[in-house]
Formats: sequence, structure tokens, C-alpha cells
Amino acid sequence: MQSHFAQDAKVPYLIARSRKDLGTRAAADIAAELRACVAKQGSVRMIFAAAPSQAEMLAALIVEPGIDWKRVTAFHMDEYLGLSQDAPQRFASWLDRHLFTHVPFAAIHRMQPDINPEEFAEHYSAALAEAPIDIVCCGIGANGHLAFNDPPAEFNDVKSVKIVSLDEACRQQQVDDLCFSSLEQVPVRALTLTVPRLLASGSIFCCVPGSMKSEAVRLALTGPLSEECPASALRTHPNCKVYLDPDSAAGLATERTSGAM
Repeated sequence: MQSHFAQDAKVPYLIARSRKDLGTRAAADIAAELRACVAKQGSVRMIFAAAPSQAEMLAALIVEPGIDWKRVTAFHMDEYLGLSQDAPQRFASWLDRHLFTHVPFAAIHRMQPDINPEEFAEHYSAALAEAPIDIVCCGIGANGHLAFNDPPAEFNDVKSVKIVSLDEACRQQQVDDLCFSSLEQVPVRALTLTVPRLLASGSIFCCVPGSMKSEAVRLALTGPLSEECPASALRTHPNCKVYLDPDSAAGLATERTSGAM
């Protein structure tokens, strides 16, 4: 089992021993980058995904020593439209439970797009553009999506934040992840950061556990660079690392045994 990064791949990836080990390894690398950024420039701006795939990493990250969270400004990358303010499935609420209430951030920019989503998208775009984004913590969807950019995504999108319609595969993943009890409960629209906005960052750490992600991982890492697999765009980023467990890496059997460092 590979426990170090395969540098011969189109994007470096690590296959951890387990889902928990994936989270621990990713958190250690993210924490190191956080400390380095704070030491170099005094502050950090980060974007977080909100999904069960990130839970183990976040649990490990919040107990990493030596992070001055009071110098970290947080954003998140997507949010449903049409859910009630107190719905537990809201991504801002999910991040509150798993991250935002656990460490003392300098600032947290929660997505609250309910009253006027178009106006809020412009507001959030402006907040993101105030200074460079240093770190993105993301996952890959079962249909290959990044954030809520379902295939076919726009790799040259001129917007930073936009309203999207969610395809059925994306919505079904939310049921499979036990976030909703039925497809009918999953919203059909959302606000999302675009692919170019996510890629305009210093470092990307992508955590992708679980067997239902294995085909998306295979396409993203070894298939064609294509808007039909939005996550394949990660291969164009100069400082992206992908963290897998044995289940999500199942489609990489050949790559795993040929040339891993």
C-alpha cells in the first residue's frame, strides 16, 4: 500500500492505510502549510469544502499544534439554495459543527445567499478577491464535480461565484452520504465557487475517501483533461496534492504498482 506521494502521476497522490489515516496525513500537511504561510506573510486565507469526505481531516486539523488560527480567514466553497436557515444540511452549519466553532478564526465568511442569491454571489466574489487565497481544502464528487461544478464544468468561467443547477448524480450523492433521506429533499440549486476561482490559490489539498469516488478519482487523475470530469482540472494546478484511501484508490491499481516513490 502506497503511503507516500506518487510523483510520477499527473498530480501527486497519496494512498493512506485507512480513511482515518487519510485525514491525519492530510491534516499534517495542511497544518505545515498554514504555519509556513503565517510565518512568511502573517496571515492566511483559506477555502473549505463542507462534506463528510472532509470530516476526518478537519477533526485532525483542529488539534494540530502550533497553528495561530487568529491569523486565518475562512471561506467555504458552496451552499444550497432553498433550505431553511436552521436546516442541518446547510454547509455553513456543517462547517460550524466540524470546524468554525472549534478554533478562533480571525474571520469567517459564511455563505448566506437566501434573500438575493445573485447579489450575494457578487458580494462573496468581492470578498474573495480582496487578497490572494492561500489554501483550498476540497474533495471530488462521485460525478467528478469540484465544489458544485457538475459536469460539464466551465474551465474558463469568467465568474468567481455563481448559481448552478445540481444534476441528479450530484443530488443522489447527498443521499448516499446520508445528508438527506431522499432525493426529493435535496435542493436543485446552489451557489458555488467556480473552477477558475478554486484554482486561483496557492495550494490545494484534496481529500477523497470512499468507494463511490473510485471512478471519479481514476478519471480525474489518469483520464483526459476534460470539462466532463471537472476534477481533472486539478492537474493544471502547480501545487495540488490528493489524499486517497484504499477504497477511493481502487481504480488506480495499475498506477499504484508502477513507479510509486
